[in-house]
Amino acid sequence: MMDLTKKILLATVALFLSTAIGQELPEATDITAIDIDAFIDALPDDRISDRAIRVVDVGGYNVGVFGVFRPQSQPGRPIRHQTSITEIYFIVSGTGTLVTGGTIVEEESTGDSRLTGRPNFAGTGIRDGVSRQVVPGDVIVIPGNTPHWFSSLDTDIRYLIFRPDPESLLQLR
Repeated sequence: MMDLTKKILLATVALFLSTAIGQELPEATDITAIDIDAFIDALPDDRISDRAIRVVDVGGYNVGVFGVFRPQSQPGRPIRHQTSITEIYFIVSGTGTLVTGGTIVEEESTGDSRLTGRPNFAGTGIRDGVSRQVVPGDVIVIPGNTPHWFSSLDTDIRYLIFRPDPESLLQLR
């Protein structure tokens, strides 16, 4: 004879399985290398462009795939996004120096992010950050709310940003 604990455990597992079987899983999303190249090639080349290729609901949260073009002449300012969204950079082409962590020097608000509606902050530099040279194929994981900055670019740079969004702030696309 089963004891009460075993009966409760079996009932819980049966309930979980019946619920899970009835739920539809989100479909996989494909973005081909050809699509990525065409998307980034179509971005304006006279300014920093960071635009969504796709943002999908993966069952409980969103994931965004963004294409970025950054001209050599515009490395940008140090920035910090006040959000829980992690940014995962995959360098497609170009090289430069990326600084992460530390604190932003002379930090000031730049208003709310057009992507998340949450505050952004920028400054004149990063103190006590980690600096690294990035090249094609590199992957850099930048947790939400972490200062980051391309302090210099050797060439124009093209990269993807993967943004897992646990708060579903990114608009589906």
